[in-house]
Amino acid sequence: MRVAYLGPEGTFTHEAARRWAGGAGAAAEDAALEPLATVRAVHDAVASGAADRGVVAIESSVEGYVVPSLDALVGSPDVVAVDEVVLDVSFDAFVRPGHADDAGLREATAHPHGLAQCTRFVAERGLLPVPASSNAAACRDLAEHQVAFGPRLCGELYGLETLATGVEDFAGARTRFLVLCRRDGAAAAWAPVRAADGDGAGATWRTMLAMTPVVTGPGVLARVTGEFAARGVNMTSLVERPLKVRESQYVFVVTLDGAPWEPRVRDLLAALLGAGDSLKVLGAFPVSPGGPGLDGVLPDHVPTGSVLQQDADETLARGLLW
Repeated sequence: MRVAYLGPEGTFTHEAARRWAGGAGAAAEDAALEPLATVRAVHDAVASGAADRGVVAIESSVEGYVVPSLDALVGSPDVVAVDEVVLDVSFDAFVRPGHADDAGLREATAHPHGLAQCTRFVAERGLLPVPASSNAAACRDLAEHQVAFGPRLCGELYGLETLATGVEDFAGARTRFLVLCRRDGAAAAWAPVRAADGDGAGATWRTMLAMTPVVTGPGVLARVTGEFAARGVNMTSLVERPLKVRESQYVFVVTLDGAPWEPRVRDLLAALLGAGDSLKVLGAFPVSPGGPGLDGVLPDHVPTGSVLQQDADETLARGLLW
């Protein structure tokens, strides 16, 4: 099996591809892992059949959705997600050998999401952030005046010296990766799992759906979410992406608990189609039951400055700009 991923070797996506291949019914060494330069190249390889599967990052618990991955999936007629891998993410800081005490270190380099997760380290050392195409590429191409952020594997692969470990701003960060295949091969990819778990009953599956309301205006999202509520389908995420062709028009990417073939989800999709919405399933994949969603946020995890009904009047006025 040929598995394309965002390279070069040593990226978190490489680790995710290795983990998926190792658990996909064959040892990791039996899968040919092929690093590619961009997310688009991974999608194109899967779409053309040059790769049997592709692995791309889709969401960071710190930085949110990975926009190039999301847009490529929304825009692709031939590629869908059929599985996911979730990794705990921690960044080490690397320098060229012999430069750990170098006063000439002036820049920090990593993928933009990596830089965004290590802002405290960058600020404390007065470094200039320099984005790279991937964390591994930053480590591979590291200059003597730079510090690179990446997984521990990068130091081993590229012969680097570790300046510091665990330099991320938030300990316990996780990143979700999607495993992609051609749309016409999705049913075969799902078949073993569907047979093993009784065809995906309950919340053991998750579906990503692109929904474009044809008629917009007040109450559109209320109508949509009402259809979810009426059928007891849990929406775990809702994001919007511009349609590209017209200003102020959007496609909504909804993630929900359930599989497209489950009766309650089929009924939901039929209701949305009946209301005139344009739909496309972007992927479905098995997940562990439960987990956080739109209804599972703890009060101490909300954005700083948020208010609650029981707060004092002056606090409410400040938070809501009344």
